[in-house]
Amino acid sequence: MRIVSWNVNGIRAIYKKDFVNWLKSNNADIVCIQETKADESQFPRDVKEINGYNFYCSSADRKGYSGVAVWSKIEPRSVYTSIRNFIFDSEGRVIYLDFGDFVLFNIYFPNGGMSQTRLKYKLDFYDYLIKYLKRFKDKTVIIGGDYNTAHFPIDLARPKENEKFSGFMLKEREKLDDIISMGFIDTFRCFNNEPNNYTWWDYKTAARSRNIGWRIDYFFISKHSLKHLESAGIESSVLGSDHCPISITITL
Repeated sequence: MRIVSWNVNGIRAIYKKDFVNWLKSNNADIVCIQETKADESQFPRDVKEINGYNFYCSSADRKGYSGVAVWSKIEPRSVYTSIRNFIFDSEGRVIYLDFGDFVLFNIYFPNGGMSQTRLKYKLDFYDYLIKYLKRFKDKTVIIGGDYNTAHFPIDLARPKENEKFSGFMLKEREKLDDIISMGFIDTFRCFNNEPNNYTWWDYKTAARSRNIGWRIDYFFISKHSLKHLESAGIESSVLGSDHCPISITITL
């Protein structure tokens, strides 16, 4: 089973960049996207109705903001767009699907760079999610999405210059440590420990052409499922957003 995750920076923008053909040709079993910036009524019909896929989404109360969506060839037993916290649910950042054998979370973690208030919101979101995940301790859990945090110095091009900025602050990075302490693993680093592997590049500075980037998109999986993990990768050649897709192949 192949699962893909991509922050598309707006479904209506990526739609104009041949998104439907990309999704069809990618032929993943499950595709997760973040930062849709749209509610379901604003998704073009041919995006929602792709042959062979079931479509699900969650949107923010605020128009044109946040949002996540999933296309799945496998029909889930249940789909949830709430983590039982109105403050976080109102931003449409989480959708998770229970397939019985495993649970897949598609999450757009908050960006803490706008203000101290938003940084606190981001840290609180991490803390609440970590507590929420404990109810799935007996299941195989996959958490894919844009985490908005680079974990280690190897995960961004200029770590020293960014230690005091949101996205690479120690208190943010420690939240990823907490997820790992719960028994999760960073799938990409199971196969690749090389530097210069990034998933986001700043548009304003044309950073992608110079590969001055950050790895802030991840698939974390339950550690006990490692034996089922076949591959994990970054699809950096795919254009259309300031992020690129990431993928895993897992046998469950």
